[in-house]
Amino acid sequence: MTPRRVDVSTETRAPTGRTAAYLAGRLLVDPGGRTEALDRAVREANTAHVAVTHHHPDHVGAVATYAREFDLTVWARAGREDAFAVAAGIDPDRSFRPGTTLPAGVPVTVLDTPGHAPEHVGFVCPGGVVSGDLAVAEGSVVVGAPAGDMRAYLTSLRRVHARDPNRLFPAHGPTIEDPRATCERLLAHRLDRERRVRRAVLDGASDADEILDAAYEKDLSGVRDLARATVLAHLEKLAVEGRVAWDGERAHLP
Repeated sequence: MTPRRVDVSTETRAPTGRTAAYLAGRLLVDPGGRTEALDRAVREANTAHVAVTHHHPDHVGAVATYAREFDLTVWARAGREDAFAVAAGIDPDRSFRPGTTLPAGVPVTVLDTPGHAPEHVGFVCPGGVVSGDLAVAEGSVVVGAPAGDMRAYLTSLRRVHARDPNRLFPAHGPTIEDPRATCERLLAHRLDRERRVRRAVLDGASDADEILDAAYEKDLSGVRDLARATVLAHLEKLAVEGRVAWDGERAHLP
């Protein structure tokens, strides 16, 4: 048994222009928008609860609508309730922590996966993990400062890799059939980018735009802002580790 997926159009930067909502038992995850197909799936699953992997608009866009229309219990991460209410437009009824098992009629347990967003979680369920924006089958996920934390993101990838789930059910793109290989690919990609960022600093680049131009060897038209935010997240990680000195404006080797 695997979660039921319904893709909905959302205002997302993902290439598909869509976000996948999932039904894991009686739990609705990441309703970024409302559609007739998702309405039907919610009814057929006798859905009783709604939660999100994180608070970005393309994941919370229809939480309030479905909660009110279908009288769903709204869940949010403990300690993040106020931020959730602002993002989703509705106060949560209950809170969860990593390790919490939700009353979904099937086993659904919260997995801590911060990095893309500080509150990011996955939902371990029959068949795999509903993984939000942790991973994609092709390409990579934006981990951009100030909200994105590269150290936390790499730890989350390693955590999921160690769990060795059967599949990952992402918010964007197809089901990930080989989670360990995908986690390894994304880890390698991020560490390679980190090396390029540090090399740029070693070669004399100091501000974010100089480092960006040196660290990327591809056309960034339409995504330069995302790439720049990613460079900032790498710089913050390197600074915490003492491998680069970074004051928020200028970088140099310590």
